[in-house]
Amino acid sequence: MSPVVESYAELAARILRQPARLGRTRLIAVDGPSGAGKTVFASRLAGALDAATPVLHTDDLLDGWADQFTFWPRLEEWVLSPLRAGRPARYRRYDWTRGSFGPGWTVLPPAPVVIVEGVSSARAVIAAELSLAVFVTAPAELCRDRTLARDGAALAAQLTLWRRGERAHFAADRTAERADLVVDGATGSALQGAAFVRLR
Repeated sequence: MSPVVESYAELAARILRQPARLGRTRLIAVDGPSGAGKTVFASRLAGALDAATPVLHTDDLLDGWADQFTFWPRLEEWVLSPLRAGRPARYRRYDWTRGSFGPGWTVLPPAPVVIVEGVSSARAVIAAELSLAVFVTAPAELCRDRTLARDGAALAAQLTLWRRGERAHFAADRTAERADLVVDGATGSALQGAAFVRLR
């Protein structure tokens, strides 16, 4: 498929026509490597859906750098299981500066659409309950430069290990191959927020 420019409004309308698969919630996963543009894509999609559409960032659930993929039981217990049952979810945000979870809970209502954004959010174990799996991609050099600019050069060693873990996970999980939508995260700013480039 040749690259196609699609508006977030068009995608939002398509999502709302999809059936809910996680209880009464249409769960959208926005996956891809660090620095590819997942957070921007998820934010713009949420804005096109409804101002109240919640976006959960998996980085908020990680218990530090070593919890890159092992956080999933926490996501299941705090978020997915309650939403599946039609109940409000709640989760504690990890404070990366302090190195621990904060004491308070963030409530996430069982909305018509919930977006989960982050590395491994579209993993195979949740595929059957996703209304849409999105994989955002960008050149490795651009992803590296974005993460270093965002997180700082002092974290270069951790980010290198993180990217290595991502590559291994995506290869084993076949995330991009299974995704419903593959998006070019390198061109997002050039389209001024109204649209994105669909690669598949």
